[in-house]
Amino acid sequence: MPSNHHALALVEPQGPTAPPRPHLRPVPPLADPGPTVPGPGAGPAEGRPSGPRPLVRTVPPAGTSSGSPFPDDPDLIVENLVRCVLEILAGARELDQVSRWVTEDVFRTLHKRVVLAARARSAHGMRARRPVFTIGGIRSSSPADGVIESVVVVHGRARSRAVAVRLETYDSRWRAAAVHVL
Repeated sequence: MPSNHHALALVEPQGPTAPPRPHLRPVPPLADPGPTVPGPGAGPAEGRPSGPRPLVRTVPPAGTSSGSPFPDDPDLIVENLVRCVLEILAGARELDQVSRWVTEDVFRTLHKRVVLAARARSAHGMRARRPVFTIGGIRSSSPADGVIESVVVVHGRARSRAVAVRLETYDSRWRAAAVHVL
């Protein structure tokens, strides 16, 4: 019977290990979004940028009102949903991962587009790859209570696209009632 000595050698280091390198900088408190001073050892010599960090949208502390009857930020949900939908259409992500965030009609429509895209990729002999893109901007409006309509501009390598999303409330959370990739 073969020995497991070689398998154990890969899991357990035999020599002394180096101490872990500190790689995290202190996070400023939520109440002070101003410029921060880099932590010890976070200078440009280690490849990290010096100076103030860009301002980030703050999230209200737990238990405070955010002005919306729903706890999630709709712009953040729209941005993440658009990223997921584009990755799904490219074949790099499974459609089931967004089933909780879309209605049945949107799920069926996305399923049809996924099947067509997979068929087109196989006809051309292409593999599914994760798309490379950046989110350009998000424009949102609220035509009625509990409804958010957004347009997201997505910049890819070869072209820019627009994705229109309509969020509606369902059981105290947002769900996409329409997603259109233009």
